[in-house]
Amino acid sequence: MSTKVEMEKIVSLSRRRGFIFPSSEIYGGLSSCWDYGPLGVELKRNVKQAWWQAMVQERDDMVGLDASILMHPQVWIASGHVAGFSDPLVECRSCHQRWRSTDLKVTVCPACGGELTEPRQFNLMFKTFMGPTEADADVVYLRPETAQGMFVNFENVLNTTRKRLPFGIAQTGKSFRNEITTGNFIFRSREFEQMEIEFFVKPGTDKRWFEHWVNERFNWYLKLGMKKEHLRLRQHAKDELAHYARDCYDIEYLFPMGWSELEGIANRGDFDLVQHTKFSGKSLDYFDEETKERIVPYIIEPSAGVDRSFLAFLLDAYDEEPDKNETRTVLHFHAALAPYKVAVLPLSKREQLVTQAKKIYADLRPLWMTDYDDTQSIGRRYRRQDEIGTPLCVTIDFQSLEDNQVTIRARDTMEQIRVPINELKTILSAKLSGELLSNQPLWSAK
Repeated sequence: MSTKVEMEKIVSLSRRRGFIFPSSEIYGGLSSCWDYGPLGVELKRNVKQAWWQAMVQERDDMVGLDASILMHPQVWIASGHVAGFSDPLVECRSCHQRWRSTDLKVTVCPACGGELTEPRQFNLMFKTFMGPTEADADVVYLRPETAQGMFVNFENVLNTTRKRLPFGIAQTGKSFRNEITTGNFIFRSREFEQMEIEFFVKPGTDKRWFEHWVNERFNWYLKLGMKKEHLRLRQHAKDELAHYARDCYDIEYLFPMGWSELEGIANRGDFDLVQHTKFSGKSLDYFDEETKERIVPYIIEPSAGVDRSFLAFLLDAYDEEPDKNETRTVLHFHAALAPYKVAVLPLSKREQLVTQAKKIYADLRPLWMTDYDDTQSIGRRYRRQDEIGTPLCVTIDFQSLEDNQVTIRARDTMEQIRVPINELKTILSAKLSGELLSNQPLWSAK
């Protein structure tokens, strides 16, 4: 398997096969905004579902939340975003393009070579207005992160679920940052989606839980088939820690542009609950039944980007293999992530085969996302399914009309087996579930 993929190949594949399109493309597009196509929306949904299953469904110390994108403006004052959520901006005096100064490795404009201005701070939050007037009193912000919704709902969740420390709140949702410098496809964009956890613990236990979540989140990527050699942990130096952080690790992935952050896990201490208590006047503490004391919990925050995870899984799955006189492009997705789990392919467009194939297709669709394809040769159709990462193909041929059996073909090994139609769902379920539980191929090619 190849170990490094050029970003251009992934961009081309994404456009060609319907994973990702430029936003508003018929109008020339909108910078660093992207639309997820028919296959992309399925992959993205599967990434979020795999995260939710592992982080919420399979744990008894986690509950979910879906907080509003628009929040009271005081939330962002309390969190420090209004005063301090900014990047140093420089502008070219000639072409007037703007750049984040920390991203530049040169002292002149990368676009035209012109002179740059001195850096000035630029707040990254999108500002809008609520109501009919555009007065300062009506200013609200598109949230730059999902975390604050979980902090301000701490008491609501505590009272309604009667959870006891340690416990967490999990959320997926859209965030918005008016990034100065974007690029590298969907790696950094102005509208993105996050998968975040705020895990509340007793002070003094935070180091142990911080270590737990660093390991838990690193292993999640491995369980979904990501290559270990493409992942690493990097601890933040003291001088790069955020103002609220006691400690922080990044899970980094080897993207085409080099090692870059995939997910951050931070020990936020009690900063957030203390700040919101101070600014709201509402006490956000916890009564410890053991010590009979009121305490302010510490918070461990694993924060992952859906779009970056999408990109990393896509890059990691991509492979090119020699195939006779051609090259077979394959996406070796874990079955949990594959946009389509099964494809149904009649050997030809003969009416009897199509009728049988569509009956099987209708029977499988309630169980899995299933594709149907009867265009071009069966070999071409196999290659199309390989290129979009479909783990299993079911082929209906003329012999199927006589013996009521079909052929299942595996994406990774290209092995084919013959199975009875009345056992098809059971066998497909076993094959797909087998990969959901491990990183082994659907079956051996021995």
